Amino acid sequence: MTVGHTGGEHTGAGGVGLELRDLRADCGSCFALCCVALPFSRSADFAVDKDAGRPCHNLQDDFRCGIHRHLREEGFAGCTVFDCFGAGQKVSQVTFGGHDWRSEPGTAGRMFAVFPVVRQLHELLWYLTEALTLPAAAPVREEVLRARDEIDALTRLGPEELAGLDVAERRGRVNPLLLRVSELVREPARAGGQGGRDRKKDRRGADLIGARLRGADLYGADLRGAYLIGADLRGADLRLADLIGADLRGADLSGADLTGSVFLTQFQLNAARGDAATRIPPGLTRPAHWSATATAPARRAPQGGKQAQDRTRAEGRAARGGARRDAPAGRRGGRPKGRGRDGK
Repeated sequence: MTVGHTGGEHTGAGGVGLELRDLRADCGSCFALCCVALPFSRSADFAVDKDAGRPCHNLQDDFRCGIHRHLREEGFAGCTVFDCFGAGQKVSQVTFGGHDWRSEPGTAGRMFAVFPVVRQLHELLWYLTEALTLPAAAPVREEVLRARDEIDALTRLGPEELAGLDVAERRGRVNPLLLRVSELVREPARAGGQGGRDRKKDRRGADLIGARLRGADLYGADLRGAYLIGADLRGADLRLADLIGADLRGADLSGADLTGSVFLTQFQLNAARGDAATRIPPGLTRPAHWSATATAPARRAPQGGKQAQDRTRAEGRAARGGARRDAPAGRRGGRPKGRGRDGK
């Protein structure tokens, strides 16, 4: 079987089965690594500053969050967005064999250093595993399978080996393959009227902060690494769009259609806004903070609304930290490092 948005398992050439649940966070099997290993920057996402390696003041002795049910109200919306892709339980239960950093303080430094590494590897596993479910990617299936099995093997290395791993180099190997998968999947939409490429939909790495894209035809668009912070995407057609690493923080997806979108992750949905009419791929979960009802279709903002748009863009630039990226890595700005748009 294959793993994708719908679940299941894919057994690689080496006979190792990778199940979808291995790429989903299981906080009950983790030693609260995201609450300790990663730094927080005081912002709209986090109410306080926190250094890497220092436990969040809300963390309890049993590794549970003391304000879990009220994170957004207490100013910790960033915690509700974060997704470790199952790296937390892998490091806690596999890499360190179930020995936690509180009962064995000597493991703390190594554990906290390894966690961001494994998270990035697990994110790559998510994309490669999804690629194995896409019929259009059949021409590169064996390459994807080999790459997936190689990355999976790396996640099972010891602490010292993981800490010294050059993740950027590994991403560099995988990214061209993911791009090829994206091109194959989007080929029907990429062809223009005369069989040429529709350049209007090539928005890779584009600055679309606060952009007014309500009802936009983004079918099959290349939005890899695009900055869509606070963008108005209400009712937009995002079917078959490549969203790997797109920054959707605060973007309004109410009524948008994301079915069939390529490399969309749960943390991207969590960071955005939506409603009951937003269509998402099977296997991903509608965020709890989204509106339970379908909002009324909004009228296009008049051109005179430029001042408000400029404000949104300025806020978005401050949040993104000024860095552009094109492949899986960590988020800048208000998010804790290693918590964000890994996908670029």
